[in-house]
Amino acid sequence: MKTKSLIPIILLSVLLVACAPALSSSPEETAGPAVDEPQLMRTEIVSAPAEESSGEPATLTILTHDSFSASEGVIAAFEKANNVRLSFIKGGDAGATLNRAILSKDSPLADVIYGVDNTFLSRAEESGILISYASPMLKEIPDELKLAKENMLSPVDYGDVCINFDKAYFSENNLDIPGSLLDLTKSDYKGLLVVESPATSSTGLAFMLATINEFGVETYLDYWKSLKTNDVLIVNDWETAYYTHFSGSSGKGPRPMVVSYGSSPAVEVVYADPKPDDAPTASLVGDNMCFRQVEFVGILKGTQHQALAEEFIDFMLSAEFQNDIPLQMFVFPVNQNAVLPEEFITYNQVPEKPAGLNMEDIANNRETWISDWEEAVLK
Repeated sequence: MKTKSLIPIILLSVLLVACAPALSSSPEETAGPAVDEPQLMRTEIVSAPAEESSGEPATLTILTHDSFSASEGVIAAFEKANNVRLSFIKGGDAGATLNRAILSKDSPLADVIYGVDNTFLSRAEESGILISYASPMLKEIPDELKLAKENMLSPVDYGDVCINFDKAYFSENNLDIPGSLLDLTKSDYKGLLVVESPATSSTGLAFMLATINEFGVETYLDYWKSLKTNDVLIVNDWETAYYTHFSGSSGKGPRPMVVSYGSSPAVEVVYADPKPDDAPTASLVGDNMCFRQVEFVGILKGTQHQALAEEFIDFMLSAEFQNDIPLQMFVFPVNQNAVLPEEFITYNQVPEKPAGLNMEDIANNRETWISDWEEAVLK
């Protein structure tokens, strides 16, 4: 969920294995997403990789959102097994990464794109940048996560965008925890919430979609106007919201509620030194208060290494890579045979009823909803 100190730079985006929660059949970074998660710092390149001489490792380039992370050993294992060097280009937020791929479609920057989530899925499918590939590993993944048409994209992970709160603040002020999105408009919570703009952040977009699911297209803007009256703070990105304005353990700000991820409390424990006995933050996981994001990987048209790109997608869906996901990107693996680490199970909160919107409705109305939101809330 993309990420942290809470981890170097967090989050996506967000959460299936035998010990993981059952998935809702309804969809969603925005984060991946996004999830905003820790980064694997590797060499960037600015042009499509060329063919390598015989016997020398080829270079496979992966365009990802900023929250991508994987263990060095896991990456090295793939490189050794396939005689390849992996190079990662960080493209920003999930939406910005997709925009970068679309704008460079005539001269692609990479072979593979990772981090497109279900809020931007239709845009990716319709952009003409992807090659269809049905990985044999898809048999290990639940059908409800296979949202892409014609296998243009394969699901890799999922998680929930939720409101996180600072436990100490609520305890010290003897303040009840909000039980619904509507509760956030009450005067008790005036000036306590910071959110990301859906126009600039996949996390913010996911939260806006949750409000549309809860209040409907006809009245969700009235809800946002009520939040504005209640002094909600709107910022451009997750990192600013969490690290600058949130008062939780890793935050330095005055506001005790922030739109983040259901996995953020686990991050606060795993990366704390010394480790606390309990997470200093928690998530609001009431009905329809969180939005489930699914993140995908796909092959970009124009690749000179399609066979290697297919091998990399198979690898991302394998248990070896999927087992690495929870403590690297703090989202849930999609492979049902993956194993969750104890910390991930103990401190993650998973909504029983995440918000769900029809994928076609998101595809047809996303830009209009964002534009209407900007007009009503920012002006």
